[in-house]
Amino acid sequence: MFDHLEIKVLPRGPVFPAQVRFWVNGEDLVEEVVGGSGPNAGRGPYASDALPAGPSPLRATGEARRLELGQPACTGDCCGYLTVIVQRFGEIVQWSDWEVPWESPPAPAPYPPPEFHFDASQCDAEVARAEAAGWWQVHP
Repeated sequence: MFDHLEIKVLPRGPVFPAQVRFWVNGEDLVEEVVGGSGPNAGRGPYASDALPAGPSPLRATGEARRLELGQPACTGDCCGYLTVIVQRFGEIVQWSDWEVPWESPPAPAPYPPPEFHFDASQCDAEVARAEAAGWWQVHP
């Protein structure tokens, strides 16, 4: 049984531009791993970076690459990023080898998410859907 990916773009807020959030099996990964709420909430990557006008870096290929999926409110430069290795194996997209942010002062790091396996066609369709939306690229 495959995991299910949903990509959501949150609207621009008072501090940050539109950001991308990754829901796997109905759970928001950034909220689950990075945590926080309100002004202390972690955030996903900016939509303009994760879903540019050209092909998105979210598209899985046969070449393994590390993607940044989130960071704590204090910024990733301070406490690290939520990252994952993404790679396509035929009709399977695998997310593995997680790195999770830590807190300052040092505290136990949160548990990394498990390895996820997506049906490549579902994953491709979801990335294409998010790329096509593009509403966050419109500036008032």
